Amino acid sequence: MLHGLMQHQPLLISNLIRFAEKHHGDAEIVSRRVEGDLHRSTWRNCAARARQVANALDAEDLSFSDRVGTLAWNGYRHLELYYGVSGSGRVLHTINPRLHPDQVAWIVNHAEDKVLCFDLSFLPLVNAIHERCASVKKWVALCSAESLPDTGGMPGLVSYEEWMGGQPSDYDWPQFDENAASSMCYTSGTTGNPKGVLYTHRSSTLHAYAISLPDAMNLSARDSVLPVVPMFHVNAWGIPFSAALVGCKLVLPGPALDGASVHSLIESEKVTFAAGVPTVWQGLLGHVEGNALGFSSLRRTMIGGAACPPAMLQIFREKYGVDAVHAWGMTEMSPLGTVCTLKNKHLSLALEQQLPLRIKQGRAIFGVDMKLTNDRGEEIRWDGRTPGNLMVRGPWVVSRYYDPEGGARSPAHQEDDGWFPTGDVATIDADGFMQITDRSKDVIKSGGEWISSIDVENVAAAHPGVAMAACIGVFHPKWDERPVLVVVRKPGAEVTREELLAFYPGKIAKWQIPDDVVVVESIPVGATGKILKSRLREQLKDYRLPELPG
Repeated sequence: MLHGLMQHQPLLISNLIRFAEKHHGDAEIVSRRVEGDLHRSTWRNCAARARQVANALDAEDLSFSDRVGTLAWNGYRHLELYYGVSGSGRVLHTINPRLHPDQVAWIVNHAEDKVLCFDLSFLPLVNAIHERCASVKKWVALCSAESLPDTGGMPGLVSYEEWMGGQPSDYDWPQFDENAASSMCYTSGTTGNPKGVLYTHRSSTLHAYAISLPDAMNLSARDSVLPVVPMFHVNAWGIPFSAALVGCKLVLPGPALDGASVHSLIESEKVTFAAGVPTVWQGLLGHVEGNALGFSSLRRTMIGGAACPPAMLQIFREKYGVDAVHAWGMTEMSPLGTVCTLKNKHLSLALEQQLPLRIKQGRAIFGVDMKLTNDRGEEIRWDGRTPGNLMVRGPWVVSRYYDPEGGARSPAHQEDDGWFPTGDVATIDADGFMQITDRSKDVIKSGGEWISSIDVENVAAAHPGVAMAACIGVFHPKWDERPVLVVVRKPGAEVTREELLAFYPGKIAKWQIPDDVVVVESIPVGATGKILKSRLREQLKDYRLPELPG
């Protein structure tokens, strides 16, 4: 074998912040703080303070690969931890504060966090769990010394500014194996205990490269980027890393995720690209439409985390001139897997002809390989019609879940060939456009045919009187299961069951139309914004279909 004669430089998180400081040092980082005000910093300041964080961790005598937990919003201090923790060789463990306190305590103990940094918003949560978290030796409140609350004796509590502020800003980032763990995120644990996904420096750097490409997020130094997706969940889709890689302006929304606050930040900071889940954009569009507003700078938005109703894509594009792009991924995929950007041959199509493509989750980005299998594990061809179990593999796809006792434990592979079973049911067309038709546990099987609950929900979401919709399967003596639509009405709307059912003909096949509509005050949503259909089914366990013909 003839080896190439290139230098070997490990792909490390510290390289990203070093590059941003050197080449884009004056690019702004703007954060809405928990205190409510806007804080302004730069990549140069972020790099210096990240080095102070690294020195503070050294002073705590933390070993290489020790875990540092965070319970924090999207803000400049959290960003400094991203680089100070991982860059120094420790593992940044971002924890979802929307989980139940028992789950949070379980996660902290399972990860064996040594230091835990938290925003003051989450002080009640920390008060509820700190006595159960024996591994944590230092609790750091992300505030100034003057703002440090009296907690009545929480051991090792210190303010962030006091903890790292006195440390020198000089620090030599260590060089080590790029396959070392860099950060950690736990799945939401809707079934059983959450599972830990352990990212590497190499996987996160490669992911940052890939998502910055034109057919993905299309990020550059000319952008002002607003990640509404939280930094406590899958590293805000990798945006804090790709933002340093391209040197863009970064706008961090803090705890204010309501439509008015997000719109105000977009306008004041001239945001050109934003990313978030459908529920956030629903609130943003509601505020904009209700107040006759618009967007002066926003040109692109990425929507993921849950299926996006086609009506939302159309409103962004046709009414406000914003190119809304569907994307799909998983915690186990760092997370981005596909982005729905069109190919050259699709650009000449009329908008109504493009829409069937745009509502799909899109094409795989380089680094992600996909296939579909049937229940026997046999591969299904890509015809855009035949659904199958979606399998993925790639350099930023999980190979094992974290297990502190055994080092790692294997996910439930359908076959031992390196493919990860996503749990999604999907179709893929000849051009590689993938469309999620359901979660495997949520697919409705009626008379031997599969009904996509997502398709049923998308039709309902387009109705002007519907604020939120979910579709579940219920027992039917003849067809095994039939779809039932569960909706939350918009305030003031009086939409009826009959009106909603009459909205379906011509939009989906007749046999896929729901048998009934149930109106509720709210639909349960999980910690990451996804509808909890298992909880919805439990709430409706006593529901029975009406006596209908057929």
